[in-house]
Amino acid sequence: MSQGEVTIRVCTELKEWEQCVGLQREVWGFSDLDLVPLRMFSVASKIGGQVIGAYDGERMVGFALAIPGTRNGHSYLHSHMLAVAESHRNHGLGRKIKLFQREDAIARGYELMEWTFDPLEIKNAFLNLTKLGAIARRYNINQYGITSSPLQGFLPTDRLVAEWWLKSKRVETLLNTGSMPAVKPELKIEVPAEIYAWKAHEDTRAKAKEVQSRNRDLFFDSFGRGLACLGYERDAHGNGAFLVGRWDENWSYATGPITQ
Repeated sequence: MSQGEVTIRVCTELKEWEQCVGLQREVWGFSDLDLVPLRMFSVASKIGGQVIGAYDGERMVGFALAIPGTRNGHSYLHSHMLAVAESHRNHGLGRKIKLFQREDAIARGYELMEWTFDPLEIKNAFLNLTKLGAIARRYNINQYGITSSPLQGFLPTDRLVAEWWLKSKRVETLLNTGSMPAVKPELKIEVPAEIYAWKAHEDTRAKAKEVQSRNRDLFFDSFGRGLACLGYERDAHGNGAFLVGRWDENWSYATGPITQ
């Protein structure tokens, strides 16, 4: 799969996994303690997972790491990491890598891919829910502990769980037509555009923590009532909002709700 000078392919060699580790450090600024080690990339590629790289010439500019999982007797892929180099952001490369993951997963018999994402990251939430057609109906508090990445702002690593039903009507309609059925939200959970600046500076992180705590309560209340995040919108000022509404199981498969 190629787009201009960028080529996306499955990574199968040691030198490619080493590039993944290096790009991981570049993107998140992790200390060695928080890095996913090279051995994990090797293991993932050998047990039914995915290591997928995006290359601009010989330079890796993006990668995805996924590992297999099971829940309620059903197999799925958990996409643990998606990284894009700063030089190649905001050009749709992240979405292209995810679509490559989807094609590879379907070819190997998977119907569901999951991953976690930070509810405070506006661009990522928009990609997951609106550009890919994932939904979210589970919330994990401080899943990875306080990390060394400055992008997290040293806040608890709260995460929403994205469910991407790879062959669902919702996803296939989006990919074939560029749009999904309109969402009729019962409520909107808002994230201010200033959240990035608030997280970046010690004297304003309390504001970011207040947003995180408020929204955490809203998510738990919504999911407890059987609602799900079905879409995401951004306004002209960069503010984001989760569109939370009633989940239609016809958009997925007749396997019933996925429970933790």
